[in-house]
Amino acid sequence: MIRFDGVVKRFGDHTVLDRLDFTVGRGEKVTLIGPSGSGKTTILRLLMTLETVTEGVIEVDGRPLTHEMRGGRLVPAREKHLREIRKQIGMVFQQFNLFPNMRVLGNIIEAPVHVLNQDKEKAVARARELLEVVGLADKEDAHPSQLSGGQQQRVAIARCLAMNPKVMLLDEVTSALDPELVDDVLVVLRDIATGTDITMVIVTHEMRFAREVSDRVLMFDSGRVIEEAPPEKLFGSPTHERTREFLRAVL
Repeated sequence: MIRFDGVVKRFGDHTVLDRLDFTVGRGEKVTLIGPSGSGKTTILRLLMTLETVTEGVIEVDGRPLTHEMRGGRLVPAREKHLREIRKQIGMVFQQFNLFPNMRVLGNIIEAPVHVLNQDKEKAVARARELLEVVGLADKEDAHPSQLSGGQQQRVAIARCLAMNPKVMLLDEVTSALDPELVDDVLVVLRDIATGTDITMVIVTHEMRFAREVSDRVLMFDSGRVIEEAPPEKLFGSPTHERTREFLRAVL
Protein backbone atom coordinates (compact mmCIF):
# COMPACT_ATOMS: atom_id res chain seq x y z
CA MET A 1 0.00 0.00 0.00
CA ILE A 2 2.88 2.40 0.79
CA ARG A 3 6.37 2.39 -0.67
CA PHE A 4 9.25 4.79 0.02
CA ASP A 5 11.97 4.45 -2.64
CA GLY A 6 15.22 6.27 -1.92
CA VAL A 7 13.40 9.12 -0.19
CA VAL A 8 15.52 12.04 0.98
CA LYS A 9 14.10 15.01 2.88
CA ARG A 10 16.28 17.97 3.68
CA PHE A 11 15.49 21.21 5.46
CA GLY A 12 18.30 23.48 4.33
CA ASP A 13 21.55 21.67 5.11
CA HIS A 14 19.86 19.31 7.56
CA THR A 15 19.00 15.85 6.21
CA VAL A 16 15.96 14.48 8.06
CA LEU A 17 15.40 11.37 5.92
CA ASP A 18 18.43 9.76 4.33
CA ARG A 19 17.75 7.47 1.32
CA LEU A 20 14.80 5.89 3.07
CA ASP A 21 13.40 2.64 1.67
CA PHE A 22 10.47 0.95 3.34
CA THR A 23 7.09 -0.52 2.56
CA VAL A 24 3.79 -1.01 4.35
CA GLY A 25 1.52 -3.79 3.11
CA ARG A 26 -2.19 -3.45 2.48
CA GLY A 27 -4.01 -3.65 5.81
CA GLU A 28 -0.75 -3.75 7.77
CA LYS A 29 -0.31 -1.87 11.04
CA VAL A 30 3.21 -0.45 11.31
CA THR A 31 4.56 1.61 14.20
CA LEU A 32 7.54 3.93 13.91
CA ILE A 33 9.57 4.45 17.07
CA GLY A 34 12.76 6.31 17.81
CA PRO A 35 14.11 9.47 19.44
CA SER A 36 12.71 12.90 18.71
CA GLY A 37 14.15 14.31 15.51
CA SER A 38 14.72 10.90 13.90
CA GLY A 39 12.30 11.63 11.04
CA LYS A 40 9.14 9.77 12.11
CA THR A 41 6.67 12.66 11.89
CA THR A 42 8.30 13.86 8.67
CA ILE A 43 7.28 10.54 7.09
CA LEU A 44 3.65 11.19 7.99
CA ARG A 45 3.80 14.77 6.76
CA LEU A 46 5.23 13.59 3.43
CA LEU A 47 2.40 11.07 3.09
CA MET A 48 -0.12 13.85 3.74
CA THR A 49 1.71 16.04 1.17
CA LEU A 50 2.27 18.64 3.88
CA GLU A 51 5.95 18.42 2.91
CA THR A 52 7.58 17.59 -0.42
CA VAL A 53 10.36 15.08 -0.99
CA THR A 54 13.83 16.35 -1.82
CA GLU A 55 14.73 13.18 -3.70
CA GLY A 56 13.12 9.81 -4.31
CA VAL A 57 9.55 8.66 -4.84
CA ILE A 58 6.67 7.71 -2.56
CA GLU A 59 3.90 5.45 -3.85
CA VAL A 60 0.46 4.90 -2.33
CA ASP A 61 -1.68 2.03 -3.61
CA GLY A 62 0.61 1.62 -6.61
CA ARG A 63 0.53 5.28 -7.68
CA PRO A 64 3.22 7.92 -7.18
CA LEU A 65 2.12 10.27 -4.40
CA THR A 66 3.64 13.60 -5.40
CA HIS A 67 4.60 12.70 -8.97
CA GLU A 68 2.74 11.59 -12.08
CA MET A 69 3.67 10.23 -15.50
CA ARG A 70 3.54 12.81 -18.28
CA GLY A 71 5.15 12.29 -21.67
CA GLY A 72 6.78 9.09 -20.46
CA ARG A 73 8.50 10.90 -17.57
CA LEU A 74 7.86 11.08 -13.85
CA VAL A 75 7.25 14.76 -13.05
CA PRO A 76 5.89 16.70 -10.06
CA ALA A 77 2.16 16.10 -9.76
CA ARG A 78 -0.49 18.68 -10.52
CA GLU A 79 -2.95 19.70 -7.83
CA LYS A 80 -5.72 17.53 -9.31
CA HIS A 81 -3.60 14.38 -8.84
CA LEU A 82 -2.69 15.42 -5.29
CA ARG A 83 -6.35 16.00 -4.38
CA GLU A 84 -7.35 12.57 -5.68
CA ILE A 85 -4.64 10.66 -3.88
CA ARG A 86 -5.10 12.62 -0.62
CA LYS A 87 -8.65 11.28 -0.43
CA GLN A 88 -7.19 7.85 0.32
CA ILE A 89 -5.21 9.06 3.33
CA GLY A 90 -6.44 10.30 6.69
CA MET A 91 -4.35 11.67 9.54
CA VAL A 92 -4.98 12.24 13.22
CA PHE A 93 -2.62 14.88 14.61
CA GLN A 94 -1.15 15.54 18.06
CA GLN A 95 -3.32 18.63 18.32
CA PHE A 96 -6.94 17.93 17.53
CA ASN A 97 -7.37 20.62 14.83
CA LEU A 98 -11.16 20.70 15.13
CA PHE A 99 -13.05 23.68 13.75
CA PRO A 100 -13.94 25.63 16.93
CA ASN A 101 -16.94 27.36 15.35
CA MET A 102 -18.59 24.06 14.35
CA ARG A 103 -20.39 21.54 16.49
CA VAL A 104 -19.07 17.99 16.68
CA LEU A 105 -21.38 16.71 13.95
CA GLY A 106 -20.39 19.56 11.63
CA ASN A 107 -16.70 18.81 12.14
CA ILE A 108 -17.22 15.20 11.08
CA ILE A 109 -19.37 15.81 8.00
CA GLU A 110 -17.51 18.84 6.64
CA ALA A 111 -14.98 16.96 4.51
CA PRO A 112 -17.23 14.09 3.35
CA VAL A 113 -19.79 16.61 2.08
CA HIS A 114 -17.46 19.19 0.56
CA VAL A 115 -14.49 17.04 -0.51
CA LEU A 116 -16.11 13.69 -1.32
CA ASN A 117 -19.43 15.26 -2.39
CA GLN A 118 -21.38 12.86 -0.22
CA ASP A 119 -25.09 13.37 0.26
CA LYS A 120 -25.46 15.31 3.50
CA GLU A 121 -28.09 12.99 4.93
CA LYS A 122 -25.84 9.97 4.38
CA ALA A 123 -22.86 11.84 5.81
CA VAL A 124 -24.82 12.67 8.96
CA ALA A 125 -25.93 9.05 9.36
CA ARG A 126 -22.34 7.85 9.00
CA ALA A 127 -21.10 10.51 11.43
CA ARG A 128 -23.58 9.31 14.05
CA GLU A 129 -22.41 5.72 13.55
CA LEU A 130 -18.82 6.84 14.09
CA LEU A 131 -19.73 8.82 17.21
CA GLU A 132 -21.13 5.56 18.58
CA VAL A 133 -17.85 3.84 17.71
CA VAL A 134 -15.78 6.42 19.60
CA GLY A 135 -18.19 6.59 22.54
CA LEU A 136 -19.48 10.11 21.96
CA ALA A 137 -23.01 9.58 20.65
CA ASP A 138 -24.33 12.15 23.12
CA LYS A 139 -21.91 14.89 22.03
CA GLU A 140 -22.93 15.61 18.43
CA ASP A 141 -24.28 19.09 19.29
CA ALA A 142 -21.35 20.10 21.51
CA HIS A 143 -18.69 22.58 20.45
CA PRO A 144 -15.05 21.48 20.78
CA SER A 145 -14.51 23.90 23.66
CA GLN A 146 -17.09 21.95 25.67
CA LEU A 147 -15.14 18.70 25.35
CA SER A 148 -12.13 17.32 27.18
CA GLY A 149 -8.92 16.78 25.26
CA GLY A 150 -9.57 13.06 25.05
CA GLN A 151 -13.07 13.63 23.72
CA GLN A 152 -11.76 16.09 21.12
CA GLN A 153 -9.21 13.54 19.97
CA ARG A 154 -11.91 10.90 19.63
CA VAL A 155 -13.93 13.34 17.49
CA ALA A 156 -10.79 13.82 15.37
CA ILE A 157 -10.55 10.04 14.94
CA ALA A 158 -14.22 9.88 13.89
CA ARG A 159 -13.61 12.74 11.44
CA CYS A 160 -10.71 10.84 9.90
CA LEU A 161 -12.76 7.63 9.56
CA ALA A 162 -15.65 9.54 7.97
CA MET A 163 -13.49 9.94 4.85
CA ASN A 164 -13.24 6.14 4.49
CA PRO A 165 -9.46 6.27 4.11
CA LYS A 166 -7.41 3.36 2.84
CA VAL A 167 -4.50 4.64 4.94
CA MET A 168 -4.72 6.11 8.45
CA LEU A 169 -1.78 8.04 9.92
CA LEU A 170 -1.51 8.59 13.68
CA ASP A 171 0.99 11.18 14.90
CA GLU A 172 1.54 10.95 18.67
CA VAL A 173 -2.22 11.22 19.14
CA THR A 174 -2.06 10.95 22.94
CA SER A 175 0.92 13.23 23.57
CA ALA A 176 -1.22 16.33 24.21
CA LEU A 177 -3.57 14.55 26.61
CA ASP A 178 -3.64 14.40 30.38
CA PRO A 179 -2.56 10.88 31.47
CA GLU A 180 -6.03 9.90 32.71
CA LEU A 181 -7.50 10.59 29.26
CA VAL A 182 -5.04 8.50 27.26
CA ASP A 183 -6.65 5.09 27.75
CA ASP A 184 -10.03 6.13 26.31
CA VAL A 185 -8.34 7.18 23.07
CA LEU A 186 -6.14 4.07 22.89
CA VAL A 187 -9.12 1.76 23.39
CA VAL A 188 -10.81 3.30 20.34
CA LEU A 189 -7.64 2.98 18.27
CA ARG A 190 -7.11 -0.64 19.33
CA ASP A 191 -10.62 -1.46 18.14
CA ILE A 192 -9.95 0.20 14.79
CA ALA A 193 -6.60 -1.56 14.40
CA THR A 194 -7.96 -5.01 15.21
CA GLY A 195 -11.40 -4.64 13.65
CA THR A 196 -10.72 -3.01 10.26
CA ASP A 197 -8.51 -3.57 7.22
CA ILE A 198 -7.31 0.05 7.16
CA THR A 199 -3.56 0.34 6.62
CA MET A 200 -2.13 2.22 9.62
CA VAL A 201 1.17 4.01 10.14
CA ILE A 202 1.59 4.97 13.77
CA VAL A 203 4.08 7.27 15.48
CA THR A 204 3.85 6.87 19.23
CA HIS A 205 5.76 6.72 22.50
CA GLU A 206 3.04 4.45 23.93
CA MET A 207 5.08 1.26 23.69
CA ARG A 208 2.42 -1.00 25.19
CA PHE A 209 -0.02 0.19 22.53
CA ALA A 210 2.59 -0.36 19.81
CA ARG A 211 3.20 -3.90 21.05
CA GLU A 212 -0.51 -4.71 21.06
CA VAL A 213 -1.60 -3.37 17.67
CA SER A 214 1.44 -3.54 15.38
CA ASP A 215 2.28 -6.14 12.78
CA ARG A 216 5.76 -4.60 12.55
CA VAL A 217 7.72 -2.01 14.48
CA LEU A 218 10.44 0.08 12.81
CA MET A 219 13.17 1.72 14.86
CA PHE A 220 14.38 5.02 13.37
CA ASP A 221 17.56 6.90 14.09
CA SER A 222 19.06 9.79 12.10
CA GLY A 223 16.57 9.44 9.27
CA ARG A 224 17.08 5.72 8.67
CA VAL A 225 15.45 2.47 9.70
CA ILE A 226 18.08 0.72 11.81
CA GLU A 227 15.93 -2.25 12.87
CA GLU A 228 12.51 -3.69 12.09
CA ALA A 229 10.73 -6.73 13.43
CA PRO A 230 7.39 -7.98 14.78
CA PRO A 231 6.72 -6.32 18.14
CA GLU A 232 7.44 -9.44 20.19
CA LYS A 233 10.92 -9.66 18.65
CA LEU A 234 11.79 -5.97 18.63
CA PHE A 235 10.62 -5.27 22.18
CA GLY A 236 11.71 -8.64 23.54
CA SER A 237 15.14 -9.11 21.99
CA PRO A 238 16.26 -6.17 19.84
CA THR A 239 19.48 -6.75 17.94
CA HIS A 240 20.74 -3.18 17.52
CA GLU A 241 22.41 -1.47 20.47
CA ARG A 242 20.73 1.85 19.61
CA THR A 243 17.33 0.14 19.81
CA ARG A 244 18.20 -1.39 23.19
CA GLU A 245 19.39 2.00 24.45
CA PHE A 246 16.18 3.72 23.28
CA LEU A 247 13.89 1.07 24.80
CA ARG A 248 15.73 1.21 28.13
CA ALA A 249 14.96 4.94 28.21
CA VAL A 250 11.24 4.67 27.39
CA LEU A 251 10.10 1.39 28.96
